[in-house]
Amino acid sequence: MSAVVANAMALYREQTRNNRLGMWIFFASESFLFAGLLAARFYLWRHEGQMVRPELDQVVGLVVTVVLLVSSYFMNRAEVAIANNNRSDFLASLLITAILGTIFLVGVMIFEWGMFPAIYEGHLKPTDGVFGALVFGMTGMHALHVLSGIILILNVWWLGVQGHFDAEKHWGVEACAIYWHYVDLVWIFFYPALYLIGSPMH
Repeated sequence: MSAVVANAMALYREQTRNNRLGMWIFFASESFLFAGLLAARFYLWRHEGQMVRPELDQVVGLVVTVVLLVSSYFMNRAEVAIANNNRSDFLASLLITAILGTIFLVGVMIFEWGMFPAIYEGHLKPTDGVFGALVFGMTGMHALHVLSGIILILNVWWLGVQGHFDAEKHWGVEACAIYWHYVDLVWIFFYPALYLIGSPMH
């Protein structure tokens, strides 16, 4: 390895370390936003001293959660593939991740945002009152992050198609994967808070 190449790699590694630090600082700031939404959920969703929740569709909640968790597997697979210069697996795994993320997004928007009101006939709709404010606030903020993650994944996929990234230089892929796993981690906290904790309030 020539001195020029060695210096370039050393500079790239230093930049990557700085980028990682900046990204974790960003996630730390984001955690205050999501923690605030969770705190509001546990503070406001009370009735006569009992923890309550609207009657959200349990099947939909479980399905979209599984879909999102499976997408994390393919995101990790894409990162491992490019680290081993397996470009075809890298590109395919990115596309699968984006598709699964879109399925999650559509599932939340159609079913939990009240587009099928007959699902909640006879029950308190998740869009009513303080419940609606938090359902829209929590799922909407998370959906915004999922949407931005999908756009980021597709951008990384397009750059990969053009020949960018390899086993030595793939910070863009790593950043995309970290962001996607972070979005999934947030949902792991949101899912039980929205669907499982508290008695359904009819």
